[in-house]
Amino acid sequence: MRSLSLFLTSLFIIILLSGCQTIKQKTDAIVEKENKKLSKFIGKSSQELTNSLGNPDEDFKNEKGNLVIIYNTKKYGIPCERRFEINSKMVVIGFVSNGCF
Repeated sequence: MRSLSLFLTSLFIIILLSGCQTIKQKTDAIVEKENKKLSKFIGKSSQELTNSLGNPDEDFKNEKGNLVIIYNTKKYGIPCERRFEINSKMVVIGFVSNGCF
């Protein structure tokens, strides 16, 4: 009886760990897709960015003097923030995506 209990406990732990791995793989795939989508704007003009994504929700100058524009959305009640850094030549030089999938 003890060996059956040990077997069932081991089986449960294995299933639980494999489920966590599946979630991680799905999350990594979503992040990769998001980064691929947003990286196409690197080296493009800020006008191309706003033509594609619309007017930003916020913008400000950062400590380097570069313009940062922010797009905020929600999906399933989860906030998503995309920040793009624009240099003085109005070219996108970087981005950060948080909570987006």
